[in-house]
Amino acid sequence: MKKYGLIGYPLTHSFSKRYFTEKFETEKIDSAYENFEIDNISKFTEIIINNPELVGLNVTIPYKEQVIPFLDELNESAREIGAVNTVKISLQQEKPVLSGYNTDVYGFRESLKPLLQSHVQQALVLGSGGASLAVCYALTELGIRYQLAGREPNEKKLSYDQLTAEMLKEYPLIINTSPLGTYPDVDRIPPIPLGGIGPGHICYDLVYNPPLTRFLAEAASRGAVTKNGYEMLVLQAEKAWEIWNQ
Repeated sequence: MKKYGLIGYPLTHSFSKRYFTEKFETEKIDSAYENFEIDNISKFTEIIINNPELVGLNVTIPYKEQVIPFLDELNESAREIGAVNTVKISLQQEKPVLSGYNTDVYGFRESLKPLLQSHVQQALVLGSGGASLAVCYALTELGIRYQLAGREPNEKKLSYDQLTAEMLKEYPLIINTSPLGTYPDVDRIPPIPLGGIGPGHICYDLVYNPPLTRFLAEAASRGAVTKNGYEMLVLQAEKAWEIWNQ
């Protein structure tokens, strides 16, 4: 039986295991999906050695960047982004070969497209982890300029404290790529001046649990179009399945 899995820490609320387990049952696929919760990326090699039936892995926080040195090859987008969320494991001369991909790009891009209008030329990306790298890559593909914002400023990123309500009006698309607001910390929210959000905005939160984060609720109350990360997750999962089985 083929086995698939997810590495990350913590994995208390795993979308992937639930999604693929239901997929296997519904489509009568003779495969299994397992969570591999590891507190250090150094344990990744043990997973590969101890599970010879593994043919594919999803990768989540905090290992999307840390997993790369353990892989044999990367596809072009994963290499340029510097983050991997999908690993294909294939045998070559009886040796496992690990190939890294980033399907977050596909999932985000395709889920965002239906919301886009001609006035969306600039985006504000909140957070600077592995997920933000994929989002920025997708925005570039779509021809949308972006500005990063996070806790600490640098030459490429503004701090949240530097943002003003007037500045937010310059970015009709605001994307939260940070985990702020994820269950159970549902009251947390990116510390941005919400007064700058209005009916011309699209606010996208990669968080999907809860479905309506406080960030999205605040944005919706000000007339913005809102979307959570659930469709992105489904699309990236199906793209991963396609890669594992091509």
